[in-house]
Amino acid sequence: MPGPALVNAVGTAAGLCSMASFVPQLVKIVRERRAEGVSLRTYCVTVTGFVLWIAYGLLLGSWPVAVSNTVCLLLSAAILVLKWRFGDGPADASAVSGKI
Repeated sequence: MPGPALVNAVGTAAGLCSMASFVPQLVKIVRERRAEGVSLRTYCVTVTGFVLWIAYGLLLGSWPVAVSNTVCLLLSAAILVLKWRFGDGPADASAVSGKI
């Protein structure tokens, strides 16, 4: 059986990787103001999953599970909101080409 230090290190690494995994997508959407490659269904399920993970962590009394999944929820919810806001990008083609 691994020691508590190893268990905590693995859990911390997993939480950090999960949190960091949403940042590139979020940055890309904000920069491009387009979300055409983002699946609305996937992020709806992802957000629901994080809500359930938070509930699970709270029910177990595991604040690391609850906190890391709360951060993931906020990041994935931000992507979901941006998907609704930007959708497939600017409706006006001139906005994409930079012409006025």
